[in-house]
Amino acid sequence: MSNPADKLDYSQIRLDRTGQAEAFDAIGNRYDEAFPHKDGQVAAVEWLIGSLPTGSRVLDLGCGTGLPTARRLTEAGFEVVGVDLSGGMVALAREHVPGAVFHQADIADLRPGGPCDVGRFDAVAAFFSLLMLPRAEIPLALGTVRHLLVPHGLFVLSMVEADVDDFSIPFIGRTIRVSGYLRDELHEVVEAAGFEIVDECSYTYAPATVDVQPEEQIFVCCRRRD
Repeated sequence: MSNPADKLDYSQIRLDRTGQAEAFDAIGNRYDEAFPHKDGQVAAVEWLIGSLPTGSRVLDLGCGTGLPTARRLTEAGFEVVGVDLSGGMVALAREHVPGAVFHQADIADLRPGGPCDVGRFDAVAAFFSLLMLPRAEIPLALGTVRHLLVPHGLFVLSMVEADVDDFSIPFIGRTIRVSGYLRDELHEVVEAAGFEIVDECSYTYAPATVDVQPEEQIFVCCRRRD
């Protein structure tokens, strides 16, 4: 079977992160205040913990403040590496989870032959990080995730169900750009990138802030197909 990661071609994509990292630098700890209840995220992390042997290597892609994902995985005895574009978020994550290793980097930096080599992982978690990319780039990001995983490695992904592409929204006092898919299309994109979907759940979520609208959050548990 061909490896989708072998076909990654970032040369046709203009990477535009204008304002994205700066927004999260400014938001800082207010992110966790706005999203105090992360039931779907916690459940997906517990699925990983129950599916992996102690000592497994896990990447928290778009780690934010390190809470709750990196902290819980570290507590469970895993070797955790976190990556985030926001230097402010990386600083908070290092403070919150001293037992993990964090890098300030773009997901595009982790692609095969990219400037940031973090090795291979038994699992990757990407909670609400890929939605920060334009749709044209999301298949490339999924191919990068597949490249980062060992054969049959696990992948948990969360997105907001919405038919939008690189759409500007107000977010905790700042403006960010987000993309999303309706559920069936998300399945198609994930499976085309070389993953088998083994479990899924969704949550209707109302953040604890007035400038973030209620949203339907989708959590997909996958295995790299080899």
